[in-house]
Amino acid sequence: MRLKDRVVLVTGSCTGIGKAIATRCIAEGARVVIHGRDPQQGEAARVELGKERAALCIEDLTNEGAAQRLVDASLQAFGRLDAVVNNAAMVVSSDVHTTDLPLFRSILEVNLLAPFSLIQSALPHLAKTKGSVLNIGSVNAWSGEPNLMGYSVSKGALMTLSRNLGDTLHRELGVRVNQLNVGWVLTEKETERKRSQGLADNWYEQVPKVYAPAGRILLPEEIAAAAVYWLADESGPISGQVVELEQHPMIGRNPPKDDTVLPPSTKNQ
Repeated sequence: MRLKDRVVLVTGSCTGIGKAIATRCIAEGARVVIHGRDPQQGEAARVELGKERAALCIEDLTNEGAAQRLVDASLQAFGRLDAVVNNAAMVVSSDVHTTDLPLFRSILEVNLLAPFSLIQSALPHLAKTKGSVLNIGSVNAWSGEPNLMGYSVSKGALMTLSRNLGDTLHRELGVRVNQLNVGWVLTEKETERKRSQGLADNWYEQVPKVYAPAGRILLPEEIAAAAVYWLADESGPISGQVVELEQHPMIGRNPPKDDTVLPPSTKNQ
């Protein structure tokens, strides 16, 4: 087991990618602290994962003191903290014309400042265990789509934070920080967004190859499999790295001209 006896805190882990990461961590021998905002959804996830291996913290990450309460919940439940996975994110469609300052600030609060605050609060404990931080970003960090302007900027900032702290904290305290920039993933929330855009429930079965050369998009379990490598000892001393999990290159790609293109509003990350 690659994470035997370790304690991993995963934000936004009652559904989707976060839940898949928590599930895989438990399978690899870890105990996990899962987090969300819906008590019923959270308790259902905890029961599914197993109460003896999973603790639950319901918290709005933008609340004052939320980060410290998450860390305290980890220590109270399991007595230590070995890793933090900053997965929770606010995904909202907006462009330069529809993104006012209050909306922009709220996106940055959840997607950038909350992860930073959690790293700060967890740092004394991660230093004791020579632990690690894994930030879940997006390929949109490189520029993003016009209708994901605020979200894309927040993920770009998170990428810089990962590289900066990955150098500083590893050198000073032995704490590694890395980031996964994920592509298009089939989560519950993505299915809800596509349904709200008027697409059929089986929309993911006919994704144009310009977006999915494999004929399908990524699954949460595939992101989780990659995450374990960065949380386990096998990634060694590697820190300050950003890795793309996507099925086509982000730079220098020449998509076939005869591929059907989805409207931008139907392919949010």
